[in-house]
Amino acid sequence: MDLLDCLDTTWSGAVVYINDNTTKDLDRPYGRVNRKQLKSKMMQKCISNGVKFHQAKVVKVIHEESKSLLICNDGVTIQAAVVLDATGFSRCLVQYDKPYNPGYQVAYGILAEVEEHPFDTNKMVFMDWRDSHLSNNKELKERNRKIPTFLYAMPFSSQRIFLEETSLVARPGVPMKDIQERMIARLSHLGIKVKSIEEDEHCVIPMGGPLPVLPQRVVGIGGTAGMVHPSTGYMVARTLAAAPIVANAIVQYLGSNRGILGNDLSAEVWKDLWPIERRRQREFFCFGMDILLKLDLHSTRRFFNAFFDLEPRYWHGFLSSRLFLPELLLFGLSLFSHASNTSRLEIMAKGTVPLFQLSALALSTRAAKHLQSVVNPPAVLVLHIKLTENSLYNYERRRCPDLVML
Repeated sequence: MDLLDCLDTTWSGAVVYINDNTTKDLDRPYGRVNRKQLKSKMMQKCISNGVKFHQAKVVKVIHEESKSLLICNDGVTIQAAVVLDATGFSRCLVQYDKPYNPGYQVAYGILAEVEEHPFDTNKMVFMDWRDSHLSNNKELKERNRKIPTFLYAMPFSSQRIFLEETSLVARPGVPMKDIQERMIARLSHLGIKVKSIEEDEHCVIPMGGPLPVLPQRVVGIGGTAGMVHPSTGYMVARTLAAAPIVANAIVQYLGSNRGILGNDLSAEVWKDLWPIERRRQREFFCFGMDILLKLDLHSTRRFFNAFFDLEPRYWHGFLSSRLFLPELLLFGLSLFSHASNTSRLEIMAKGTVPLFQLSALALSTRAAKHLQSVVNPPAVLVLHIKLTENSLYNYERRRCPDLVML
């Protein structure tokens, strides 16, 4: 999508601290997005393509057979062939019909000037699960044992760094005050003295939960369409990749000779946005989230020790949503084979039933595709794979200001 100019800093690799004695070096570049540059670039593309903006709050949507009317709080009514809801987790217009009970990723971060820090400026810290900084606080150490948090850090120089303490996923979410207490203890233990804070952030990201009603008249995208990765909290790359899919679908069906409008148009767009393969993939990621929800600190360490021992294509693909169900099952088997005996027992105890369900779904999906190919054999199958320099990177957002290359 030609976004490399939106990266203001890149690192040649990353590191994961499993504990005080074990580290994992990740041989992949990472980058931080310049948010203003990214927003400006997107806005300029809109303006150059004739997009008009209206600043108001939609208070009501009236759906007619072939069009929708958006009623704004300033009295203006806007007519639309398709309404797209990108309001995030407020879910203003998109409808859900199942109880919403997600896990929550909670994080507190600061972009700060410090006297010094102990990290290599050529590598970002993807995860630091060490807990030696809590040795003098038994209560905080016990809380961290039950629901662990990790440090995520981007060192820009020896004195400028982004630091963030993160609870990967919990239900209910870890209180922000607790996250901040753990971060203060960690920075003190690492000898990091903050001189000034350029900006801080408080992140609460719902993860997992049900998809919206499929299909429905209003089309969703991003958080409101359930596009956050249920196991990681990543969303930006998935949404950026989905945007042209949605746009192309709308253009295709609006411009077709079949006269697809209203409910039928929205249904076709939803179908392209959430094909069966993507829904099965999301179910597997939700299964992964359910496993993570049940792990304490020691189990979490064992899990990620095995995870980052996998062939890079497996953990790259899992984090970047590039693995689909057959490959995800192979990923699961590979993770199981790399895990310690203790971790294997934990995975079996906490995830056997949903894993069998997903295996059955994979088999049924493949069987259905095989049957269809027998009934309607394709005359010609052409695969065109275009490799570019940009395809070496997959953009994922770690947090509100950051974009990670995996």
